[in-house]
Amino acid sequence: MKKFLFFVALLSSLFATAQNDKYRGNKCFVSKKAVMQIITKVNKTYQDLHPDHDLYYWRSAVYHIGNMAAFHTTQNPDFLKFSIGWAARNYWCGASGRDKTRWRYDCGFDPQYVLFGDNQACFQVYVDIFETEGGTDSSKIARALEVMDYQIKTPQSDYWFWADASFMVMPLMPRLYAITGDSLYLTKMYDYWRWTTNLLCDKDSTYLYYRDRNYIYPRHQTPSGKKDFWARGNGWMFAALAMVISQIPETDSHRAEYIKYFVNMASLLKNCQQPEGHWTRSLLDGDFVPGYETSGTALFAFGLACGINCGVLERSQYAGTLQKAWKYLTEIALQDDNTVGYIQPVGERAQRGQTLSEANYYDFGVGAYLLMLSEMYKMAK
Repeated sequence: MKKFLFFVALLSSLFATAQNDKYRGNKCFVSKKAVMQIITKVNKTYQDLHPDHDLYYWRSAVYHIGNMAAFHTTQNPDFLKFSIGWAARNYWCGASGRDKTRWRYDCGFDPQYVLFGDNQACFQVYVDIFETEGGTDSSKIARALEVMDYQIKTPQSDYWFWADASFMVMPLMPRLYAITGDSLYLTKMYDYWRWTTNLLCDKDSTYLYYRDRNYIYPRHQTPSGKKDFWARGNGWMFAALAMVISQIPETDSHRAEYIKYFVNMASLLKNCQQPEGHWTRSLLDGDFVPGYETSGTALFAFGLACGINCGVLERSQYAGTLQKAWKYLTEIALQDDNTVGYIQPVGERAQRGQTLSEANYYDFGVGAYLLMLSEMYKMAK
């Protein structure tokens, strides 16, 4: 009897060890085939439901950033064609103002708001298409170069006064550096990010970012007195840092600093993930606005996978966090009709009383989801 009990205990121990090894990332928890199936059906469904192209605004731009990532993963020509159609519908342009003396960068979507970051996210898509097609048709990035070349030669550094702007513009600048060879793009990217970080990053305790100056503690706090860090706002920053780290030269003088902030954010995010795998809309106060949320979770999962893929995060340390996020994103957020639910609508904060459901399905959230899937494909066996 004692031998039998010992044998049972040994089997249990081996099984637990195997499960823990898998959880720690010593074995991959997802296959390339599975990711390919999901990315194809999710994106095809979105495009079938949205055949008409929207304007260049950030919402649709974020979707197309994800769509281009999906194209690079699947090589499905329909995906590339869809983004080319959207870019052509917008004349390969963002805000259309021509008089540089009237260009503005405060919040707005009229033609003169050329320097407003949300109106520049589309440039990432145009550059991606330009490079994908061989980098020969410079007309596709002419407006992006005109706008950004003007901007980096201005003395201002306060262009990114809200956390979201990091994702909308920051990953564009290393790509323009690669195209032009102008190192001023990298210099100004750091200057803009440093200005934002000095204003919004709570680095003394968490390395998380307030969404904008209106949410800085203690002037703003949750009802229980905690700091209020909006999940999607931090998702934008975390994803942007991951993209920049994977793109800038190894010799960039600020690379170590970007990595420091990224790794510290990753450590904090790991500790405030919910048991179901998602992150609540107020990261450090899950009871403030409880419930599932997909856009922030997808951006965090993308960042973690990208960090592992480019070697700045240890797979064994973060694979468990990523596995839980994957479970939420594919078993709860992903619906039977291939739509993606529980996406918080356009906003700027964890909004008390706002209830999300599987019917909350929006373009920018799908874009974040496609980015996550594409990065997971690189990681998968």
